[in-house]
Amino acid sequence: MQKILDLISDELKKAFKEAGYGEEYGKAAVSNRPDLCDFQCNGAMAAAKAFKKAPIQIANEIVEILKNDPAFESIEAVMPGFINIKAGGKFLADHMTAMKNSEKFGLEKPEKVKTIIIDYGGANVAKPLHVGHLRPAVIGESVKRICKFAGHNVIGDAHLGDWGLQMGEVIEELRLRQPDLPYFDPDFKGEFPKEAPFSISDLEEIYPAASARMKEDADFAVKCHEATVKYQNKERGYAELGAHIISVSKEDLKRNYDNLDVHFELWKGESDADPYVKDMVDAMVKSGLAYESQGALVVDIREEGDKKEYPPCIIRKSDGAAIYETTDLATLVQREQDYKPDMVVYVVDKRQELHFIQVFRTAKKAGIVPADTDLRFIGNGTVNGKDNKPFKTRDGGTLRLEALIKMVDDAVYDRIMESREESPEEAEKTAKIVGLAALKYGDLSNQATKDYIFDTDRFTSFEGNTGPYILYTIVRIKSILNKYRETYGTTGEFSKINVPSGVSEKNLMLKISGFHDMVEMAFRDTAPHVVCRFVYELADAFNGFYHDTKILTEENKEKREGWIALLELTKELLECGIDLLGFSAPERM
Repeated sequence: MQKILDLISDELKKAFKEAGYGEEYGKAAVSNRPDLCDFQCNGAMAAAKAFKKAPIQIANEIVEILKNDPAFESIEAVMPGFINIKAGGKFLADHMTAMKNSEKFGLEKPEKVKTIIIDYGGANVAKPLHVGHLRPAVIGESVKRICKFAGHNVIGDAHLGDWGLQMGEVIEELRLRQPDLPYFDPDFKGEFPKEAPFSISDLEEIYPAASARMKEDADFAVKCHEATVKYQNKERGYAELGAHIISVSKEDLKRNYDNLDVHFELWKGESDADPYVKDMVDAMVKSGLAYESQGALVVDIREEGDKKEYPPCIIRKSDGAAIYETTDLATLVQREQDYKPDMVVYVVDKRQELHFIQVFRTAKKAGIVPADTDLRFIGNGTVNGKDNKPFKTRDGGTLRLEALIKMVDDAVYDRIMESREESPEEAEKTAKIVGLAALKYGDLSNQATKDYIFDTDRFTSFEGNTGPYILYTIVRIKSILNKYRETYGTTGEFSKINVPSGVSEKNLMLKISGFHDMVEMAFRDTAPHVVCRFVYELADAFNGFYHDTKILTEENKEKREGWIALLELTKELLECGIDLLGFSAPERM
């Protein structure tokens, strides 16, 4: 079905065309002065320049044509030439009813279904997830859900870091601790054990110990680099140990991502791109795109119109080693071969912007991806403490993600136990659901690129622009619907929504009518904060309507059932919105 703005614009276009000005001037927008009108058209201002007339004269002509249009409660021209519109009650009610009875609330299917890959994991194997992994995971999962809901084929890739120095560090530290393992014996010809010689808890202790030793022991550091090269060259024992590290780490990473309700279709790593590196580099050398500079192999990425200098993209270091740029480019080769994506979105720390400018430009210049492939970088800001510095533990260390989640869950649990009479078991279950909403909404309600202060008290509040407030509104609607069915003995849903009889009821409908534009904007801009703004404003509009309306005690059956239909639609839209954000609502709070 058409968006409400398009329906209103259609009426305006007809009027502009009838008046002889051309339908291109008939475009409606949501009013930025809701106290004056619901929608606004500025077309008379543009037409005035083209037709050399006073804009107010043109606006008055359009109003005269549309003054009896049933879509409008009122339409008026105001100086210097704006057209202010208030939507008609029946027009709104019919639109609400159509939304309620349509799949996906009447969201139109895209003209072309795109294949979109979202790269939003980026965790390094052998290391636990920490607070820095929160934003890519949460933002990426929401972007994936938005793209899917918009009707596209979307693939989420964890893109694990399994090719770097940490692999050599773990292997060398393991050699010090268990030198008799067969992996370190170059003469060993038998089958290696299927079980890893370490657990995830071992890895979590081994890696930091190895990192600390690297800083203090130069010989150990050299051996770590050598071990990394052997692993990357797929020497038998090293490759097998690397496979164990990846396997054990993946299991733990999946558990942690599951706790965030974050899921990937692919669990590829940098190592999966390695088979594509040689042919890719050889092709760039053969074409003359890549050239040698100070012993390294580089690609010039400068373009006409650049306002600042960009350094060349290094695709092979002077010591012959491949680096992140190399593996990211090779990963694009692999993705193009396997999926031919129309769009690839990277959700990564914003400090990586230069890296992705280099990778994207090189990929286009080298023909790794077609020129029209949308390569998009969503650079996320940092999660900061109240001192406005990156969030740390009390002793100054990096906070583990598990600890952050528990911190929020515990805060929600305490709030529930203070104000409700629930068993500790039930409160704990609810706290996990509400805690996840508090954590994700607290993150996603900010623009991705902006840093934000992690404030547990604010995020877990049941009032204001927070996840718990949205959930509390949904639970309130569920409670009303349950009471209605108990009181009136009905289990069915109601399909017809009434013509609004009050200001708050109409305001709720107007907020609902913005759903299609919200999805379109959130997809176009890959912007979850747009969804947050919609669900908050919708929840606020509902609570205003609820405050003004005696829904359950209304004597007029038709009016009562129309209100229940409106509540059902509101609840479904709020539930859809929070699903796009990556969390759900409990049955009670």
